Amino acid sequence: MSKKYKGYLIDLDGTIYLGSQRIPAGENFIHRLQEKNIPYLFLTNNTTKPPRVVQKTLAEKYNINTSLDSIYTASLATIDYMNDLGLEKTVYIIGEDGLKEAIYEAGYKKDRVNPAYVVVGMDTDLTYEMLALATLAIHKGATFIGTNPDLNLPSERGMLPGAGSLIKLVETATRVKPIIIGKPESIIAEKAVQRIGLHKEDLLMVGDNYLTDIRTGIDNGIDSLLVTTGFTKAEEVAELPIAPTHVVSSLDEWEV
Repeated sequence: MSKKYKGYLIDLDGTIYLGSQRIPAGENFIHRLQEKNIPYLFLTNNTTKPPRVVQKTLAEKYNINTSLDSIYTASLATIDYMNDLGLEKTVYIIGEDGLKEAIYEAGYKKDRVNPAYVVVGMDTDLTYEMLALATLAIHKGATFIGTNPDLNLPSERGMLPGAGSLIKLVETATRVKPIIIGKPESIIAEKAVQRIGLHKEDLLMVGDNYLTDIRTGIDNGIDSLLVTTGFTKAEEVAELPIAPTHVVSSLDEWEV
């Protein structure tokens, strides 16, 4: 009999759905949690979409109606971290509309010359000038923040450069190590635990990617459940350096 957990931190892409494809077992898993009133928090490194768009997509494409409060993105964790630091509210952002919108709505003003923060996330419209502005600002002393460490972005074309690759480029140009916010780093893990309001020992981190989701659990003292529906394949499990607490091939196998 598996331990009964009081709450769940749950990845989205590869766990609850796969790209634009439904994972019925993922949808069923969320419905079971909702039926039993078990708290959960969707925890995603994706900064390209604001939570309200994620909420709408879950409802319209994946048969999951969930509250806005149940969605915690690396963008929101970045803002929470910046607020904690309490520097001047000026920022230069490399990132898509979801990231920019969230940061500006939180009261931060764009500054291309001398910002307090440089935030680098995924940006498919990246230009050399954007990299130059970020590099120059960090050289002047701006706090360098990377939203998430994902080096690659899975797509139907194959593995594309992810936010982590862009962050590495700026790190190389500045020789300054960024503060990384997203999974598996402690910043997003601690913020998520605060937000769900439970103790770590009562939580389970659920995801398909060993390097991000499962390491979030392992590195931050939270039990983990690897579901082999996405990034990390079943045949890789035996070779993982530290085993997840639990492994399933489908979330239908997991009893909440």
